[in-house]
Amino acid sequence: MMLAMSKRLKAEFLLLVTAVIWGFAFVAQRIGMEHVGPFSYNGVRFLLGAASLLPLLLIARRSAADRPAGGWRSIAGGGLLAGLLLFAGASLQQVGIVYTTAGKAGFITGLYVVLVPLLGLLWGQRTPWATWAGAVIAMLGLYLLTVTDNFTLAKGDGLVLVGALFWAGHVLVIGWLSGRHIEPVLLACLQFIVCGALSLIVAIVIEPIALQALEAAMMPILYGGLLSVGVAYTLQVVAQRDAPPAHAAIILSLETVFAVLGGWWLLQESLSDRGLLGCALMFAGMLLSQLAAVRAASAKPAAPPAAPLAVDNRG
Repeated sequence: MMLAMSKRLKAEFLLLVTAVIWGFAFVAQRIGMEHVGPFSYNGVRFLLGAASLLPLLLIARRSAADRPAGGWRSIAGGGLLAGLLLFAGASLQQVGIVYTTAGKAGFITGLYVVLVPLLGLLWGQRTPWATWAGAVIAMLGLYLLTVTDNFTLAKGDGLVLVGALFWAGHVLVIGWLSGRHIEPVLLACLQFIVCGALSLIVAIVIEPIALQALEAAMMPILYGGLLSVGVAYTLQVVAQRDAPPAHAAIILSLETVFAVLGGWWLLQESLSDRGLLGCALMFAGMLLSQLAAVRAASAKPAAPPAAPLAVDNRG
């Protein structure tokens, strides 16, 4: 009993570290934009993130059969599809964060938690009433956070909001692919390669790329690639083996809070009372929606392991 409790507490601590890393990643993204373009930043950091997963991938491959689960064709197609959605979400978020704060970008991106079960209606998935309530609360919070008194939506906030739709689609696709027994680490590595390669292609076409600028942005890029992708992803995979799903949902949702704290502490960003109320309502709505999804999943008969509750993203 004590051993099980110890493993659970350790897992929840690792999930908290993951949420901190992902939250502060929005700060790294904001700082990186002072030196390089959004596509250059994403291209380098996602390829770096893919490289950081290679040791984990090699360990996983040694403990599995030589032939990948699902077959190479399924894995390649899944990696391409997930990578395209990741590219769309990450690009919109990275361009949008140039025009908004790290804290607001974190909270708006976090709406994907609410959007996932709502988009699931297109796949015939039932949505609990609590999810609808959470969506209404979160949208009210989004209005207070982003819409000004003259009923306009800032450019950066709008781009990040559209990006949240792609993040939600990405989570649904990852969940669908996990049901096809595709090795998760290999899938993650492939999608990061696709996203990084596409980002670099766009950067070469539309952005000036200078070695000096990349060197100036090296610390934010290293944070985004090694910590946010490599370390946080690994911690999440390890921790969610022992953490109760409801606890994991709550802890990982704290990512949005750490994004605001990071922006306030490191970038001197601030929010009005209206914005703070909006953040509080969005956080409450996201938690309600996430917990409703966890309860619905736990009520179903035993099934193959699904995708993680959250996927690195976002930051």
